[in-house]
Amino acid sequence: MTGRRRAESVRNDERVLRAARDVLTAAPAASMAEIAARAGVGVGTLYRRYPSKDALVAAIWLDSIRGLDAEAGVALDRARMYPWGAFVGFMTASVASGAGALVATLAGTLTPTEELVAAEQRLRAAVGELLECTQAAGAVRPDITAADVGVLFEQLRAVRADDARREATLRRRYLELFLQALRAPGAAPLPGPPPAAGELGRR
Repeated sequence: MTGRRRAESVRNDERVLRAARDVLTAAPAASMAEIAARAGVGVGTLYRRYPSKDALVAAIWLDSIRGLDAEAGVALDRARMYPWGAFVGFMTASVASGAGALVATLAGTLTPTEELVAAEQRLRAAVGELLECTQAAGAVRPDITAADVGVLFEQLRAVRADDARREATLRRRYLELFLQALRAPGAAPLPGPPPAAGELGRR
């Protein structure tokens, strides 16, 4: 495959994933035919790339994780000079991107592949490194872990409204509340330790 054709294939795949996110977010039971129509490709083309709806959802899941991982990397680069701003930027960009929102709805029907498990482990490590950097700088309260951040994202994804703009506004509102609580030194100590791996389960 030439470089031009490879780039075109990547663009087509990105378009399909965006269309799938849009369609499945609005209607999780939507068919592959509906997704193909939104993406502007034939259903046969879609099935050649993703042999089942589960395979497509797994691809969205992986793409979402990689997007959050990239956001954490950008924030870590900035955190050495602007620790609090970098942390706020990561949290804000991650919520605004919607990464993981659809997965939170559909992932319970899937068994994570080794690739997905490895990607999630890398993401937790990246968020942990960002936290360590910002906590060492005195920007983020010291009793917060990557597991806590993951739970906060789940809570923000649970915010729903009939109007998409209102929903986004509400998520920004509660994100701001979380950020005020996360900033060092914190108003008061937190009761109990953060959740252990697997303690809360996949919801």
